[in-house]
Amino acid sequence: MSDWIKGIVKKICKKDGFFTFMRAQFTSQISSATDFLVTIVLAKLFDIYYVLATSMGSVAGGILNCTINYYWTFKSKECKKKYVLIKYTLVWIGSICLNTWGVYWLTESIQRVPWVQETLAHFFDNIFIVSKVIVSLLVGWFWNYNLHRTFVYKDCKIRRPLRKKKSLIVDTEIEEL
Repeated sequence: MSDWIKGIVKKICKKDGFFTFMRAQFTSQISSATDFLVTIVLAKLFDIYYVLATSMGSVAGGILNCTINYYWTFKSKECKKKYVLIKYTLVWIGSICLNTWGVYWLTESIQRVPWVQETLAHFFDNIFIVSKVIVSLLVGWFWNYNLHRTFVYKDCKIRRPLRKKKSLIVDTEIEEL
């Protein structure tokens, strides 16, 4: 019985596969909770404009997400932290822009349609929270997870593609001679 349990634990902790996706979703939920908490506290308690609060929440959630993904989700300890940080920052900038402008666009679009705004107002105090949930799910599934899996934590050596191209240039110059 204990070997069976150890086998399941080993599969869950394996670096690739379905459980990586599940770990990424769990990490995303923790990071999103941090993001939402910071956003709502800043917007509601400190009366900060919801677009700025969304950006600040994304920053808080992103820092937490990068740290957990590096050590647990993608198990990228063999990758140098500076390379992960550079690649994560590139993806993160895109994520922050998509989240911020997506929330802004969806909130403003909802407010232009009176019956949608009135219907949602019966269930939610602030409509931007509905927009934030929808946009963050879409950005998380279609942008963050895929780029983290295939770009940020996958190839640990950022210079490797540059070296391959450099050797191809040298090879073609030799062939021309």
